[in-house]
Amino acid sequence: MKILVINSGSSSVKYELFDMDTGTGLAEGQIEAIGTDTTFLAHIQGKKKIKIPIVAKDHTTAINEVLAVLTTSESSIINNKDEISAVGHRIVHGGEFFTEPVIVNDEVKRNLENCYDIAPLHTTHHVKGILAIEKLLPKAPQVLVFDTAFHKTIPEYAFLYALPYKYYQRFGIRKYGFHGISNQYISERLSQIVNIPLEKLKIINCHLGNGSSITAVNYGKAVDTSMGFTPLEGLIMGTRCGDIDPSIPMHLMARESLKPSDIQAILNNQSGVLGITGISSDMRSIIKKSEEGDGRAKLAINMFCYRAKKYISSYIGVLNGCDYIIFSAGIGERSPLIRKKILSELDSFGIILDDDKNSGCISCEGEISSEKSKIKIFVIPTNEAIVIAKQTKKLIDSSIKNM
Repeated sequence: MKILVINSGSSSVKYELFDMDTGTGLAEGQIEAIGTDTTFLAHIQGKKKIKIPIVAKDHTTAINEVLAVLTTSESSIINNKDEISAVGHRIVHGGEFFTEPVIVNDEVKRNLENCYDIAPLHTTHHVKGILAIEKLLPKAPQVLVFDTAFHKTIPEYAFLYALPYKYYQRFGIRKYGFHGISNQYISERLSQIVNIPLEKLKIINCHLGNGSSITAVNYGKAVDTSMGFTPLEGLIMGTRCGDIDPSIPMHLMARESLKPSDIQAILNNQSGVLGITGISSDMRSIIKKSEEGDGRAKLAINMFCYRAKKYISSYIGVLNGCDYIIFSAGIGERSPLIRKKILSELDSFGIILDDDKNSGCISCEGEISSEKSKIKIFVIPTNEAIVIAKQTKKLIDSSIKNM
């Protein structure tokens, strides 16, 4: 069974093709800048990498280009697109409608529309990918896998906000959490590495990238996470502010005569480390500037690491102890400096980093804690696509069996 995994963004499509009979990835890539004159397709197949300019006015034409590159005689991955048995989609927000993977049908699409308001930057673009596959691969069933689903086990006292309860009843205003697919992968992978059942582990997952979150996983179940109703809450991120006093937006609206849409843009797109530095949302650039003596770059790094340290410390309390801390995603996997600053001065919790292991682990998988550390620290590169592929296969197989 060959499964195509799609992650459809506002102006991009990421993809990976899997052979699920062997569990291996056959090819992957992405299309950027859809709808512009600078659209390109970057395709990776084994050691071969190509980057070609394409014309893609919308998501349908973009995904058609993906199918074209997968079926070319040069790639020899598949002979024709009908060899794709199913398509799995990463969906950021499932609200309270979706807590498990689902096969796409008309009712599912209608319920997705109810998630537009709570994830306007994501859900509408996911739907574009779904509709494109319906047109281009009409025989292939589609499965939606939700980032919020992993967090369905968070208890009510942790997911509710102290607002009038009627707003939860009417509008579903509550903490949902995100990066759930990544959390599932790295938690399960850690269990494999240490050869201990997930149900016996207390883990704190640090998914640190342009979007960042920290999640407390108690015996395989999420019990709290830093992101909330939207992916804006929690840690300081690339362009997102994270936790702030909720009066600040109203104060700015009054002082600057701003509209709600203006505030949305400030908090989501102009804040975070970009807002502090005024330079970049890319932590690599900020670290470089900091090393050159830029004061605001240093400040942004300190703020980012301090906020992460606070969440880790609080989640040790939530879990009543912790066995493992995992770093993953772009910053978590690639920045020894950030990992070290986050975990510094946490030795009272039994957290002790091995400097040599840490500095030597860039985009690798392995333990970076000292032998003296009571809480073990790992770097595990995430792999959301394989989780989506596996869940897609499992659901398709189950539906066939029950026919």
